[in-house]
Amino acid sequence: MEVDGGMDALPDGVVQHILSQLSSARDVAACAAVARCWRGCVPYLPSLYFPRGAFEAAAAAGGGAAASAVAAADDAIGRMVAAAARLEELVIYCPFSASLLPRWLAARAATLRVLELRVDAAADKSGHHLDCVGVAAGLEELRLWGLTMTRPPAWGRMERLRVLEVVGAVLGEAAVNGAVAVCPNLTDLALLGCECAGEAAISLPLLQRCRLDFVGAGNCSLRLAAPRVESLEVQGFCWISLQGGDRLKHLTISKITGSVYHVEMGKVPELDQLSLRGVQWSWGAISSVLQCATEVKHLVMKVEFCGDFDALQPFPEIDLVEFFNSHPKLCKFEIHGAMFAALCQKNSLKNLDSRFVIPCLEHVLVTVRSPLNAEQKLSTLESLVRYSVRLRRMIIRISQMKNCHDAADDFFEEICKFTCMNSGRVCIE
Repeated sequence: MEVDGGMDALPDGVVQHILSQLSSARDVAACAAVARCWRGCVPYLPSLYFPRGAFEAAAAAGGGAAASAVAAADDAIGRMVAAAARLEELVIYCPFSASLLPRWLAARAATLRVLELRVDAAADKSGHHLDCVGVAAGLEELRLWGLTMTRPPAWGRMERLRVLEVVGAVLGEAAVNGAVAVCPNLTDLALLGCECAGEAAISLPLLQRCRLDFVGAGNCSLRLAAPRVESLEVQGFCWISLQGGDRLKHLTISKITGSVYHVEMGKVPELDQLSLRGVQWSWGAISSVLQCATEVKHLVMKVEFCGDFDALQPFPEIDLVEFFNSHPKLCKFEIHGAMFAALCQKNSLKNLDSRFVIPCLEHVLVTVRSPLNAEQKLSTLESLVRYSVRLRRMIIRISQMKNCHDAADDFFEEICKFTCMNSGRVCIE
C-alpha cells in the first residue's frame, strides 16, 4: 500500500505531537520555513534550546558585529518564549541581553521547570539580573555558567528546586551560603570550577549527590551537614567537616594546590569507594578518614606528601597487617608512590605470620616512582600476592623513575622477575 503526502497526510494532532519533540531553535526555525502550517508548532514546545552559535549568521550579515548577533538572539528568544505557552525547559547558550531575562522568565513563570543559562555569554553581565530567577518559583533544575556573584541572590525561597549547578563562576562566601540557603530541598548540588574563598556552610537534609570544586590559591573550609548524601566529591578545601555520612557510598577528597590540614567526619558504614588525592595532606587528616572508612571496598590513595603547612614530609610507617585488618572488605586498592613507600618501611611487615590473610582483595594497582628501599618494596609486593587469597590482578606501574643510577635498572629487573614468577596475575604497565 502506498501512502502519499508524507506529514501532510497526518492528522493535525499527530503533526503537533511530532513537532513538539523539537527543542533546538535552529530546528524550530527550519520547520517553520518548510510549511506555513508548521509555524504553529511553537506553542506546543516543552523545551527551547538556543546553542552558542545560533545567531552567527546574523552577526555576519551585520558586518561581524557582536551587537547584531545579540539583537537577533533577543528578538528570536523573546518571540519564541512568548509563543511557547507550555514551555518547561529553557536553555540559552548564545549571547543575549541579560536585562531582558526578567521579562522572559515572567512570561513563563507558571510552567518553567528547567532553566540553564550561559551567563558569560550575556551582553550585560550585571549579576543583579539573575535575581529574577526567583520569579520562576516552580523551577526544579537550575544551571548557571560563568556568572559573578558576590552577594546572596534575591531569589526568595526556591522550595521546588532539586538540582542546582553552577560552573566556572566567581563567588563570594556570602553568595555561596545564601544561594544554598534559599534552596532547602536540593537533592543534587554542583559548584564546579568556582573561584571562592572563606567558609562554605551547607546544610541540606535531602541532599544525595554533591560535587564541590573550588579553584584558586585561597584557603577554603567546608562545613557540610547532609544526612542523606550518597555521593560526595570535594576539591580545593583545606578544612572539611562532614556531618551525616551513614548513607555515603562514594567519597572523593582532593586538593590540587596547597594542603589538606583537617578532615572531621564520623563512621561511613556504607562506603564503597574512597579516593584521597593531592600534593600534601597532614597525616592526621589521612588517618582520620581511613579510620572512619573501615568498610571501604575500593580505595584510591594518590597523595604525594604529608606534613603540616610548608614542611613536605614522607608518610610515616604503616603496618601492613594492621592496615588490612582495619579494612577487611577492601576489594580494589590503588596505591600511589608515597602510600606504597609507607607500607614498605622496615617495620611494616613485622607482624606477618601464617595466620594472616587479606580476605577480599582482588585488584591492586601500585605506582612505583623510586628504586630506593628496593628490597622492602619487593617484599611488600610478594606479601600482597601471597596473602591476598582472592587476588586476580596486580598491575605495577613504573612512573617517572627519577633515579638514573644502576639501582633503577636492577630494581626494574627484579620487578620483571617477580612478574614472570606470578605470570597471569601480575603485570607491568
